[in-house]
Amino acid sequence: MTGEKRIDPIRALFPEELKEFIESHEEGSYTLLDVRQPFEYEEAHLPGARLMPLPHLPDSLDEIDRKKPTIVYCRSGGRSQVAAQLLAHQGFEDVQHLQGGINAWEEPTAEGPVDFHLSFVSGHESPSDVLRTAYRMEVGLKCFHEEVLARTKEEDLAKVLQVLIKAEEKHMTTVRELASTEGLNETQLAREIEESGPQLMEGGFNVSDFLKANERRLSSLTDFVELAMMLETQALDLYLRMAAESRNDRTRKVLLRISDEEKTHLGMLGRYLDEVFTPQG
Repeated sequence: MTGEKRIDPIRALFPEELKEFIESHEEGSYTLLDVRQPFEYEEAHLPGARLMPLPHLPDSLDEIDRKKPTIVYCRSGGRSQVAAQLLAHQGFEDVQHLQGGINAWEEPTAEGPVDFHLSFVSGHESPSDVLRTAYRMEVGLKCFHEEVLARTKEEDLAKVLQVLIKAEEKHMTTVRELASTEGLNETQLAREIEESGPQLMEGGFNVSDFLKANERRLSSLTDFVELAMMLETQALDLYLRMAAESRNDRTRKVLLRISDEEKTHLGMLGRYLDEVFTPQG
């Protein structure tokens, strides 16, 4: 029929293609949409994914930025394909879906309740507010790595921990630099940690509780690197969800900047895992 807009077939991204897309794009420049149910999201989801169950999608289209590329995923690919077609027919020009869904995704995933991030943000925080929280989490994770280093007798694990500690120190430097642009100095950031009570680390975990809960995973190099990747994934997810919740443009930009650093750190851990555990020919 003449005059009708032609809808091209929805492109399916294979997991490796989606991984490359995420690595090559700045956080906040695209939308990652999870169209499963809340209980599925809580069990595992891609870091920073926005939950919008398929039954609710038709009434929620105005909540999605039509100008950004949108990538949809579900459990195995069926719901995401239908969702992507719906978006395309509603005028979203750049829509793709994950072939095979999260079942085919081999990279780390995050877990936890849909509203977990609301323990840390209301949406109205200033850049200074979130930088104080971020610095506290960075210091907490550094302390966690230092505690594990003090306990271990395994040389290879000690070397990994030393690398991770230096990476956290770099993250702390980034946060301090961002804080200085908001009029916060290192003394003020340190005071925040002293006055905040129990140690909090990246991902929103309490340091002492996390050490106790993961005692058996702190002595094996393989187990610990996987644990470290889980922590970085949770941290990335939390910062991205905090950014999505923020109603302050400057605050959101700060959170996205920190998220990009976390993504880089996570990629470093993934490459390290490949190098250490890939059999040599």
